[in-house]
Amino acid sequence: MPRPSARRALLVRGLLSLGVLAASTFTLLTVQPRLGLDLRGGTQVVLETPPEATADATDRAMEVLRRRVDELGVTEPVLARSGSHRIVVELPGLQDPTEAIEVLGRTAQLQVRPVTGPGDVPTPDGDTVGLGEVVLTGEGIADARATPNAQGVGYVVGVDFRGDAPSAWQRVTAEAACSPPGDPGRRVAFVLDDEVVSAPQVDGTVACGTGMIGGSTQITGRFAQAEADELALVIRSGALPVPVEVVEQRTVGPTLGAEAIEASARAAVIGVALTGLFLVFAYRLAGLVAVLALVGYAAVAYAALLAIGATLTLPGLAGFVLAIGMAVDANVLVFERSREEYARRRRLPRSVDQGFRGALSAVADSNITTLLAAGLLFWLATGPVKGFGVTLSVGVLASLFSALVLTRALLHLVVMPLLEKKPGWSGLHTLGRVRTWLTTRGIRLYRRPRRWLLAAGAVLLVAVAGLLARGLELGVEFTGGRAMEFATASADVGRVRAELATAGFGDAVVVTSGDGLSVRTGPIDSAAAVRVGEAVDRATGGAEQLSNELIGPSLGDELRRNALIALAVAVAAQLAYLAYRFDWRLGLATVVALVTDVVVLVGAFAWLGKTADAVFLAALLTVIGYSVNDSVVVFDRVRELRRAGGPFPDVMSSAVLQTLPRTVNTGIGVLFVLAALLVLGDGSLADFATALLIGLVAGTASTVLTAAPVAIVLEERR
Repeated sequence: MPRPSARRALLVRGLLSLGVLAASTFTLLTVQPRLGLDLRGGTQVVLETPPEATADATDRAMEVLRRRVDELGVTEPVLARSGSHRIVVELPGLQDPTEAIEVLGRTAQLQVRPVTGPGDVPTPDGDTVGLGEVVLTGEGIADARATPNAQGVGYVVGVDFRGDAPSAWQRVTAEAACSPPGDPGRRVAFVLDDEVVSAPQVDGTVACGTGMIGGSTQITGRFAQAEADELALVIRSGALPVPVEVVEQRTVGPTLGAEAIEASARAAVIGVALTGLFLVFAYRLAGLVAVLALVGYAAVAYAALLAIGATLTLPGLAGFVLAIGMAVDANVLVFERSREEYARRRRLPRSVDQGFRGALSAVADSNITTLLAAGLLFWLATGPVKGFGVTLSVGVLASLFSALVLTRALLHLVVMPLLEKKPGWSGLHTLGRVRTWLTTRGIRLYRRPRRWLLAAGAVLLVAVAGLLARGLELGVEFTGGRAMEFATASADVGRVRAELATAGFGDAVVVTSGDGLSVRTGPIDSAAAVRVGEAVDRATGGAEQLSNELIGPSLGDELRRNALIALAVAVAAQLAYLAYRFDWRLGLATVVALVTDVVVLVGAFAWLGKTADAVFLAALLTVIGYSVNDSVVVFDRVRELRRAGGPFPDVMSSAVLQTLPRTVNTGIGVLFVLAALLVLGDGSLADFATALLIGLVAGTASTVLTAAPVAIVLEERR
């Protein structure tokens, strides 16, 4: 690149880095994070409408529920649609779900009542009126819609009647028309759940004793469009009440949130510190620049989560911590490429530029595959999985900015002017002892590729044996039931089981969980859950309930179906992308390796007796992304080396050996973070870290044991 163009590009990268960091700092200082219920405490209720209900009917039900939630006096409640038939209600600070479920589960009823005069019932316009007997219910209303007012400004709400409702409407408006204009008695009230949502006055053109004739009417009042839309929705909601069923209920104590935040924060600090020390040890001043870029990455990623209003959940925090470790990968790829270029050119600035260009394809391909996995996590659309997917997606994008923009700008602005004459301080002046030894020994890994496949097959047999011998213990997210977490100073599991059996819960599963214990039962109501808590309290001499989750079997069926669909889509998407970017044989070899990793991880959890829940599913899909990520880096080098010719097994062997430092260094960076999560995290964080540690080892090994030999065998068959 000509010198003026290089300076211009450097200036652009520097200004872009400065702008992004300034915006991130402003966001961090001004925006408060949105914490999920597992971090701030409260109750989440998932309601489901019948399969035959339309999306519009679910919207109507949600509007009714929104008004119901206001009765509970909860601060900042959240109601959101999830799919066509699900409504998720979050109630921060509410620890007793019994009242919430009772209020939310009532069937809505819209009423039309005459206004008898002044009274004590408030109306939306600030008046108080008295109400007469019910003359019409929501069953008589067919539809309601907001339309522009053809006679003036604003919007009106048109209401269509059905059945005997038109005659009832004519009678009530005929009586109201006998009162003079402006008198409260000339009004007719629409009441939902004993609350007046609208009380329009009968038009002055309507004669006393005649009333409004026809199958429809209009409610006027100079409404803005949003007001008219909301009123129409409320009226339709009463007209078509949709029964709802509680399919999931979670109650989490705020203590769990405080502990989770503290554990994740400690894990992040310790993991990043250890990763930073390792980078400085391995790459000297270049490693120090990467550490600074890593800090910038953490700020940018967290600020982006705040800016988009993402809700931080427990797995989401874990995903953020994991993404910090994975952000090291792009820097390591660039540094290793720069080392190769310096070995040929002996000019540091030029070598670094070529290192960034040479690593670009591998960085892009590996991050795209991770984004595919993160997109699947988000697509599953359940709380913990969705939170993890959002966090991981933001983390991947932020890591690209950190490595390709921020690191490059820092290297050229700070390091290069100081080290151009003393490149030994940079850490990029040598290939490293291990890599030099590997490349000079003439090692040929794949003279007999089928032996590697036999070793991989043996590992698979051990994993499958775990599934057959012990089986995989599925969490309540998949089977349906209730799960409760308790904190207690000491717990005799046998005594707790005996006490639960006495209370009528002989099939309850009791396991230790961190400093407390976890109890899982079949589907039981809130009253039965209270009895479970009392039994645990008696058996332990005092226990604090940290969480209470009810998940219906219908949710379990959906999760099982979505898990299988997600895995199938993952395989298809990865294969299609890799076939496009590389060769279909390399793509197929990568897919075989990732399927192997999935089987190994599931089998390992079966042997360990750990529960496969929604957090495990998030870890499983992340392992898919990591497995493909590792294979992509190797195959990117294969694509480059094949241009020089030579036997394909030797090309594959050289690619594996040349990328080995990157594999080891990236693995160590992720390992530090996961080890911190494993040691410092609570039960769910520890299980999450365990799954990813197994996946890290399996994903790295499968590239050598499975992906490379399969690619060689397929190439030989061609």
